[in-house]
Amino acid sequence: MDTQHHGKRFSLKSLALPVVQAPMAGGPSTAQLAAAVSSAGGLGFLGAGYKSAAAMRAEIETARSLTTNPFGVNLFVPQPSIISPEALQQYADSLAADAERFGVSLGEPKHDDDDWDQKLEALLELAPAVVSFTFDFPESSVVEELRQRGMYVIATVTGREEALRALAAGADALCVQGPEAGGHRSTFKADAPPPLVPLHGILGDLSDLEVPLIAAGGIATAEHTRAALAVGAAAVQAGTAFLCADEAGTKATHRAALSSSHRFTTTAVTRVFSGRNARGLHNEFMRRHDGDAPYGYPEIHHLTTPLRAAAAAAGEPDWLNLWAGMNYRYAVEGPAASILKSLAP
Repeated sequence: MDTQHHGKRFSLKSLALPVVQAPMAGGPSTAQLAAAVSSAGGLGFLGAGYKSAAAMRAEIETARSLTTNPFGVNLFVPQPSIISPEALQQYADSLAADAERFGVSLGEPKHDDDDWDQKLEALLELAPAVVSFTFDFPESSVVEELRQRGMYVIATVTGREEALRALAAGADALCVQGPEAGGHRSTFKADAPPPLVPLHGILGDLSDLEVPLIAAGGIATAEHTRAALAVGAAAVQAGTAFLCADEAGTKATHRAALSSSHRFTTTAVTRVFSGRNARGLHNEFMRRHDGDAPYGYPEIHHLTTPLRAAAAAAGEPDWLNLWAGMNYRYAVEGPAASILKSLAP
């Protein structure tokens, strides 16, 4: 069932509801969640980051078996390594007590490309309706190949310079991520300071570009959606709002933390878990290590993986990356279709 045989390429205008479910790598985004959102009139997304190409392929096939509507697949663009062995060793030493607490060894801090070539190969073969990229944007030859196979290509950007680069390489649309967003900052430079201009400011700054803009960051209610559309967005993208959906693969410890407002009262941007800026519920691990965590993705992500897995298994949210956007208090449990409806303008 590939898109080019459907005739027209995907268009945001074809959505019954102008709401995209953000790709959330690391578990929350499942084929069931993407299919439920797409079937209910939004655009569901699979997060292929941290997965093998084979796992991504299986998820695309599962989502296709669950919905005939278009859905998207998101890839992490590989980054050059930016961390020195000394800085890595220093950070590993500072995490030793945490690892001991959970009785685990730290992970091997390797640099990898997240199975990039194999994923591109699988995308060209399976041709999902939409593909988006985070942490950078591929070169124009890659974008052109995807578009020739009928795919609609979205770049995730955090400001004007990135937007212009993505458009020059052939992006069909821009997902504009404001600092209100949960999870990783999508800055093209791994060690770029987190952008401070709020979402509506970035949308205003890009309003002269002849391309559909998808507003991401802090979208958690119908009112937020209407406000973003009013300043020129063609659609909105919500991630945190879907973390507690029945179909989401969010860890139980993470779900529980989102609703325990007495324990976690705010979000903050940190690089302690992955070596890249990301917003999550402010917890003990962040308090301990914000001062000594270097930039270094994906090495630090791999280094802390066993520690985070052990914390999740032990139900210890203070040692887990509890990604969440600024408006996380609006996140509710229930079927994805009803959450989607609550975000519709």
